Amino acid sequence: MAAFGTVFMPEMALATFENNQWSEASFVSSNSIQMHPGAHVLHYSSTCFEGLKAFKHEDGSINIFRMDENVKRMAQSSKLLNLPAIDTELLSSMIIDVVKKYQDEVPAPPGSMYIRPTHFGTDAAIGKAAAPSANSMLYVLLSPVGDYFSGGAKPLRLLLANDGMRCAPHMGMIKSGGNYASALGPILKARADVNADQILFCPDGDVQETGAANFVLIDGNEIITKALDSTFLHGITRASLLQIAADMGMTVSERELSVDELLERSAKPGTEAALSGTAAVLTPVGTLIKDNQEFSVGTGEAGPTTMKLRKALNEIQWGQAADTHGWLTKI
Repeated sequence: MAAFGTVFMPEMALATFENNQWSEASFVSSNSIQMHPGAHVLHYSSTCFEGLKAFKHEDGSINIFRMDENVKRMAQSSKLLNLPAIDTELLSSMIIDVVKKYQDEVPAPPGSMYIRPTHFGTDAAIGKAAAPSANSMLYVLLSPVGDYFSGGAKPLRLLLANDGMRCAPHMGMIKSGGNYASALGPILKARADVNADQILFCPDGDVQETGAANFVLIDGNEIITKALDSTFLHGITRASLLQIAADMGMTVSERELSVDELLERSAKPGTEAALSGTAAVLTPVGTLIKDNQEFSVGTGEAGPTTMKLRKALNEIQWGQAADTHGWLTKI
């Protein structure tokens, strides 16, 4: 089976911003794009993207999960990167139109159609190191995917890193490729040194996020995660799971969480930890590693509350439970 996110639909939706206006969107081949080697994005990283999914329900309908939130976040990322302002209606219609074009290719659950809108600066100007790109390209790429963890979601091993951050603090809430690239070195070193799956970045002892997902701690009926600020990504899966937890009567605590408190709580029986994200949904964390010591989170296995929250989110996405919050866009 092909690796997650490596198969693409033959065409994508594309629009450009030139002469202070957006073009109409069109379907073009997804095999290649054309831009100048001096394009702003290639030299000054003026780029952002989104990740969302469309799901096939039992009645055959196709439903996109929380599209409005992804479009809103992409508009925010573009603004913070000083890219041309996204036309949110244009982007929404591009997403719907390209998914509709390939609706017959959307896999049944647990598979889905992964949707990757991408926006970047195209000015051919290598002298613009301190100036934004006036022109840009926006496209929506589709990739049919299976379950991210095809062999089951085995509990992850996280290295707690007190030094360094995933990215520059003012870039944290922007979904930009550079943030992922900057985390790669530490992640690869952690894999080689202590067989960690990911790094949980904890600058000065403040628990933040991993290289590609938000972190939550579950202690009994309480779910704890860092309060939103500009230093880390405002995950849409994170927000959805916190809402589901509240609906279940859990106490949702969005606040500062120190490494000391994390380790203290993790030692208690019944404590759970997990990572949330579009691809992984909610994936259990079994082991925390600090100063070459390993600490089990609760039993070290996938906890019942983690799996209950994951199942509840999946059931909404798959049309097996009521969409009481209006998260699905039916096409």
